[in-house]
Amino acid sequence: MGKTLTEKILEQHLIEGELEKGTDVAVKIDQTLTQDATGTMAYLQFEAIGIARVQTELSVSYVDHNTLQTDFKNPDDHRYLQSIAAKYGLYFSRPGNGICHQLHLERFARPGKTLLGSDSHTPTGGGVGMIAIGAGGLDVAAAMAGESFRLKMPKVVNVYLTGKFPDFISAKDVILEVLRRIGVKGAVNKVLEYTGPGIKTLTVPERGTITNMGTETGATTSIFPSDNITKEFLEAQERGDQWISLEPDNDAVYDEKIEINLSELEPLIALPHSPGNVKTVKEVEGLNVDQVCIGSCTNSSLRDLKVVASILKGKTISEHTVLTVSPGSRQVVNHMVKSGEMVYLVEAGARILENACGPCIGMGLAPKSDAISLRTFNRNFLGRSGTKSAQAYLVSPETAAVSAIEGKITDPRRFGKLPKFEMPKKFLVNDNMIIPPLPPEKANSIEIVRGPNIKPLPEFNPLPNKLEGEVLLKVEDDITTDHIMPAGAKILPLRSNIPEISKFVFNVVDESFHNRSLEKGGGFIIGGENYGQGSSREHAAIAPKYLGIKAVIVKSFARIHLANLVNFGIVPLTFVNKEDYSKVEQGDDFEINLTTLNTGKVILKNFTKNFEIPLTHSLSETEIDILKAGGKLPYIKQKYSR
Repeated sequence: MGKTLTEKILEQHLIEGELEKGTDVAVKIDQTLTQDATGTMAYLQFEAIGIARVQTELSVSYVDHNTLQTDFKNPDDHRYLQSIAAKYGLYFSRPGNGICHQLHLERFARPGKTLLGSDSHTPTGGGVGMIAIGAGGLDVAAAMAGESFRLKMPKVVNVYLTGKFPDFISAKDVILEVLRRIGVKGAVNKVLEYTGPGIKTLTVPERGTITNMGTETGATTSIFPSDNITKEFLEAQERGDQWISLEPDNDAVYDEKIEINLSELEPLIALPHSPGNVKTVKEVEGLNVDQVCIGSCTNSSLRDLKVVASILKGKTISEHTVLTVSPGSRQVVNHMVKSGEMVYLVEAGARILENACGPCIGMGLAPKSDAISLRTFNRNFLGRSGTKSAQAYLVSPETAAVSAIEGKITDPRRFGKLPKFEMPKKFLVNDNMIIPPLPPEKANSIEIVRGPNIKPLPEFNPLPNKLEGEVLLKVEDDITTDHIMPAGAKILPLRSNIPEISKFVFNVVDESFHNRSLEKGGGFIIGGENYGQGSSREHAAIAPKYLGIKAVIVKSFARIHLANLVNFGIVPLTFVNKEDYSKVEQGDDFEINLTTLNTGKVILKNFTKNFEIPLTHSLSETEIDILKAGGKLPYIKQKYSR
């Protein structure tokens, strides 16, 4: 029986377990990446482990999130990150160099390797044929220390592509079509593996767009084969020696199959406030647009900005519309400047932003009240733009550019014929903004720079046998990590200061949550389906833990958030009978006996309503041991002390 590409790479990296679907496996991690919003905490945790130098083949610290410097916090953190990289043997990508996923695809991603990143869109690396997985910062810190990464062996879904794109259809429409079919939780504990003759028409940046936004389906990761298209890309990046051929066997057996004919796709759009709320553009066209934002790690490649420039050439954006462009890297900017295409963007009225995440994470350029904002980004969660009343839509660069000219949502096929543009045969390679690791003999003398915003890690106690407390909050389905721990220009700079950032936990849902949690001495959260979808930010676990949250009881969890809860000693439990969700209310007093946790079953006693509810979990023996130790950091410390 033939093997999938996913199975081949995982088999080569297997440390523990068997590659049987749903079972726990541990795999070796070759590369890691962090960004500055999650990296500060990840490196504080790495320091706490006590390893003298990173143990991976390659680790990179990127600065791309907190680049809006309104006070000392962000620049202080950047100096901390640079000193950490110098001392512990990491590459450091300086502020202004670009977005981590775009940069990693350009300069470091390698076929057949494993990559673990403290950002949920790390699967971008799957565009070159690597297993690239998003995780919480503590998991990444552990991988840098040489620990294997544990996950449930995912099912593998074959997304079989045929045909080729008509004019004004692009990679963004492919992943929106996948989301239209399976939704935001249709690929939980699955890998989306792309095959078929249609993939031969997709460049690596286009493949990266698809694997990047596959995260929004809940997938563990997404991956394309490493073929001649991959080889051409790596050679153009002066990395041709890193190419290897990697494809699934012809008789590979998949768990599911999705077939998409690229020739039949239409321009698609995700409506507020979910990437899974997908319709055709022509179904909603005509709505006036206040803001158009082009960029983010999903659509900021040279290919994307070239197509936008070709559409905007000789045009002017609508007088009622603001257009912003965030290039993905300095390499992209260099090409756009030298080819003259940057002029087309400027003359059309675009506001050219820094090579960073920017408005995608609410870091500046918040839209006006009640605005309709068209974005080439990967998420349109409520309030993520920085304006709670704004309506954010997700579209392709083609739809965004045409709509900016028209001032309303417009099917880009109305533009006429797609203008021609040419991609370079060789990319302009200049790594002078990436600082390579110091040799160990020089690294030993480096002093870590710590600004006043960097606070010590909280210490959490081992798990008791019994949890008691009140239901502090009850929430609905599809609660995102943006609901739990918001991003944005005000909150992101506090990522290295847990006491301060905890003041904003669930702030967009219930502004009283922080104070009530402290007054009650902590308690429980009740949630619906797919609790914790979205960003990998572990602060959505560590900050609630700091406030005393003891357990989260839901209908189902998103993968990364479930792991983060375990990592910080919060017990993740699910209802055996989902209808029991409706039987509990905010304010109910609970008791949960954990002495039976190893059996997979525990009983919740509701003292307020005087009844019991059976609960269960999907935890492995190792995860239970981590919980009992009080979290992954004390668990690892215990392991190394032994």
